[in-house]
Amino acid sequence: MKHIVVIPTYNEAENIESLINEIFQNYDNLSILIVDDSSPDGTAAIIKNLQSKYNKLHLIIQEKKEGLAIAYINGFKWCLNNGFDVFSTCDADFSHNPKYFKQVIEYINSGYDVICGSRYNQGGNTSEKNFFRNFISIGGNIFSRLILGYEMHDWTGGFNTYNKSAIEKIDLNSIKAKGYIFQAEIKYKLIHSGAKYIEFPIDFIPRTKGKSKMDIYIILEAFISAFRIKMGF
Repeated sequence: MKHIVVIPTYNEAENIESLINEIFQNYDNLSILIVDDSSPDGTAAIIKNLQSKYNKLHLIIQEKKEGLAIAYINGFKWCLNNGFDVFSTCDADFSHNPKYFKQVIEYINSGYDVICGSRYNQGGNTSEKNFFRNFISIGGNIFSRLILGYEMHDWTGGFNTYNKSAIEKIDLNSIKAKGYIFQAEIKYKLIHSGAKYIEFPIDFIPRTKGKSKMDIYIILEAFISAFRIKMGF
């Protein structure tokens, strides 16, 4: 089984080297694909330098800033074309602790197609102190669960794993999301196609370095898109 972690980046020069080092120091069998969204802060240069140290580190540099969803879609297509069997995703800013990959691997070996780390499942937690962000995130996920109709508590969470066989059953080009709602759209398409899924609790830790990419437009997209995803357009 060839397992790869897909990590989109935009201006993550302060975080990405430490994250890559930690993953490779703890997991011999994982590869990493960085999809950099034309970061002006030198993120890609750091990755290129690290490639001389790690032969399982790969890099895509997008010609222009395309956004999170396009980065994931291009990353998944690259993984499909390069023979990988399992695709994990995580944020570049240490919001998702790499220690959880141990549980992910256990779930993969148990036959799950979609494995979602959840802030809001029983036992999950978020250390986010911003009331507005917590309110929007929790409310948006409750709203998505009601509209989309599946018992998923964290539709927008970014710590996820997908089997190649499940990804191949959906059309990646049909995904319309631009921002964080990509997570909900791909989960819905996979679960709706019959993928076996599980959600397990994780602790989410807000970034301590770099600038958050969350803004009001991303939030509005998340609320509006739930209906679009459900209706299939």
